[in-house]
Amino acid sequence: MENQYFSRWYDKDPVLSMSMKTLANSSDERQIAVALNLIKVIIEHNIQDNKYENVEDIVSAVEDGRIQRGHSRWYDIDSTVRTAIQMLEKCPPDTKKKVALDMAQLVIEKIIQDEDKDELEREEQE
Repeated sequence: MENQYFSRWYDKDPVLSMSMKTLANSSDERQIAVALNLIKVIIEHNIQDNKYENVEDIVSAVEDGRIQRGHSRWYDIDSTVRTAIQMLEKCPPDTKKKVALDMAQLVIEKIIQDEDKDELEREEQE
């Protein structure tokens, strides 16, 4: 009998857990850029799976994830990041698994873009 304890909802999926950890340790700009793309991906997946029928369904999914003040999580600092993560948390398990893979790719792509940008800026300064 397997008895694993996960302190956070996203730690149940290793891909999602690693993506969230990487995102949590990223710059604010990177977090926001990934969050905006993540919101788009989540909406697309949920529309394909007929989980959201209208904008009210999307807003409701976000509102359901709100927590009381004073119980901040790393992603509560920015409203865009908070919205993306709350939408992800409310996804059905099969959709969450698909989105986790997309999220991992988004995080990797954004890191590469930022590193390329930093390298170009260093070259320009030389």
